[in-house]
Amino acid sequence: MLWSLIKILAFILIVTGLTYGATQLLEVQGGVALTIGGIEITLSVLEAVFAFIALVVLVWLGLRLVKLLIATFKFLNGDETAISRYFDRNRERKGFEALSEGMMALASGEGHLAMTKASRAERYLDNPKLTNLLTAQAAEMAGDRRKAEATYKKLLADDSTRFVGVRGILKQKLDDGETDTALKLAQKAFALKPKHTETQDVLIKLQAEKEDWKGARETLNAKLKAGSLPRDVHRRRDAVLALSEAKDILNEGKDVEAREAAIEANRMSPDLIPAACMAARGYVAAGNARYASRVIVKAWTAQPHPDLAAAFAEIAPDETAAARLKRFKTLTKVKPDHPETKMLLAELNIAAEDFPEAKRALGDLVTTDPTARSLTLMAAIERGEGKSDEVVRGWLTKALTASRGPQWVCSTCQHVHPVWVPVCDNCSSFDTLAWTTPTKGDVAMPSGTEMLPLIVGQLAKPAEPEDVATPDNDVIVVEIEDAEEVVDAPEVDVATETDPKPGHVR
Repeated sequence: MLWSLIKILAFILIVTGLTYGATQLLEVQGGVALTIGGIEITLSVLEAVFAFIALVVLVWLGLRLVKLLIATFKFLNGDETAISRYFDRNRERKGFEALSEGMMALASGEGHLAMTKASRAERYLDNPKLTNLLTAQAAEMAGDRRKAEATYKKLLADDSTRFVGVRGILKQKLDDGETDTALKLAQKAFALKPKHTETQDVLIKLQAEKEDWKGARETLNAKLKAGSLPRDVHRRRDAVLALSEAKDILNEGKDVEAREAAIEANRMSPDLIPAACMAARGYVAAGNARYASRVIVKAWTAQPHPDLAAAFAEIAPDETAAARLKRFKTLTKVKPDHPETKMLLAELNIAAEDFPEAKRALGDLVTTDPTARSLTLMAAIERGEGKSDEVVRGWLTKALTASRGPQWVCSTCQHVHPVWVPVCDNCSSFDTLAWTTPTKGDVAMPSGTEMLPLIVGQLAKPAEPEDVATPDNDVIVVEIEDAEEVVDAPEVDVATETDPKPGHVR
């Protein structure tokens, strides 16, 4: 408000001043006489002032016109002038408008529109770093892979855009399944930017897929140094790579080196079950049963697993069932309430033919957490106690539709693996297998299956008196093997003196 008042007052003062000046000039006597070509022109003082001002304006306009003519001549001659700069700014403005519209189209998923805007931006802008990148991404979105690859190759010519070009071609080769070429490109991208997290992950994944364990360990160490990987995760993954490397060494017949590599993998990650099993077997081969037992117990404390029980049984493969039951107390007392511990105790007592104790060890597992394995064990216990065929078949039928229990499941794609592997067979993810229960059962049965125990019981022949008697161990073997064949349950882990193969119940 005040500023507006000041401007109004200033305007009034200026007008008043000009009016006063003009009035004073009118009162001045005399004038200016000009003679041009015999023509005399007489001007008053006021007219002379206006004529002088008009002359100054004409001279200024003339000078500007001369400069414009000179600039036009230089522009036509190819020199940089104000006119050329004007047109350049106009082209640049249009180019950046097209570039921004292309980026918006790219973000909106309109690939063809983005390509059109990219072509327009390329026509107006002399900046291939920006326009080539937009063109490549727009071509990928539009499905023109050939143009995208050609544009990415253009980016390879400039040092500042070489990494972007290599990364773009790398993604295309991965999509096409050309893993050999992708591995070379990933190595090149890693050399250009060793601290780039995505490139590190892709390179490790490809190296693990190609079983280049040594190269993968070097990349993993670089990832740790770059600060993009926590130290505990690095130790775990380095142990996985060391274990995989040990298996390759073992396949080459170098038992001692493989044993040392497995022990090193177990030292880095004691809870890695395959490493613990391999290290324990290495200690057993070296005649150090004490260290083997210590490794198994430590891994069992972190995660009870049937492979650990099998490796623990291999420490003394020729012991009796009673001796084995006593020795396994070192393992079973660690996590007594764990389902794996309960099933292990049940298997040990079945092998010792102590079926009541086996049932007590199994507890309420068949009702609270029924699995194919626990139900099969219950069928063996019932057979061992002399129950009828209807009862045994009822348990086996329940095992048909029961969960398989924990398995090696990929946390990325949920694919179930029969054994642990460092790289998922389905999605090629590295170190994603976990011992857990799958989200979906791997056995699909009709909804009427729950009636099978009743049907089997009605169709079964009545048992003879001598059939009710407690069968010997050979009969138990037949029933357990039949159950495993029906439900494809995991093999029982404990061996007795009647079984030449450790890790199975006979």
